[in-house]
Amino acid sequence: MNPGTLDIQVDGIGALSAPLQIVLILTLISFLPAILVTMTSFTRITIVFHFLRQALGTQEMPSNQILIGLALFLTMFIMAPVATEINAVAVEPAMAGTVTVSEALTLGAPPLRRFMLRQTRDADLALFVELGRVDTPRLRDDLPMRVVIPAYVISELKTGFQMGFFLFVPFLLIDLVVSTTLLSMGMLQLPPAMISLPFKVLLFVMIDGWNLLVGSIVRSFAA
Repeated sequence: MNPGTLDIQVDGIGALSAPLQIVLILTLISFLPAILVTMTSFTRITIVFHFLRQALGTQEMPSNQILIGLALFLTMFIMAPVATEINAVAVEPAMAGTVTVSEALTLGAPPLRRFMLRQTRDADLALFVELGRVDTPRLRDDLPMRVVIPAYVISELKTGFQMGFFLFVPFLLIDLVVSTTLLSMGMLQLPPAMISLPFKVLLFVMIDGWNLLVGSIVRSFAA
């Protein structure tokens, strides 16, 4: 090597060369937002938070940044056991060179599949088995990911909307009571939302709403 020349040699992991692994890693990184939104608890959490803000009528408070940040940290908290298992069975063996990258992807899929299947309804799985013309396996764990992922997403959407509905009801009752009271008093020019907002915020604070809501969301994934 000539003086002043920088010689860098990058070794690959497993059987793949370093340049090919870099391309593969960059490709996976481009899919990270879709994986985060569709294959974790993030979807349900953000839907429930959206319904909460609409039910309270606080417009942009808490802000989108706060809610998304809280949703991300809750997702990390809920998905931590799954990530730990994937790291043990797939990432560490791949880094040690005992398995190839493709084998690591195969080994890392079952923990995530089991998590999604616990939250997925049989009717949603049956729908995509039928649409995909997939042979029905004996065990749910044998279903391919192309069936599990969309079934999981629509199950999460349904669950999130169900939780949002039950969250909306008590605040809707407050709006109805305030609107009826103002109407009976003849105060037609006064917006009911202006009067009901403090009562809804007071109710949410008095029952320790954030503690109850976050606890309910996290426990819903433990079922």
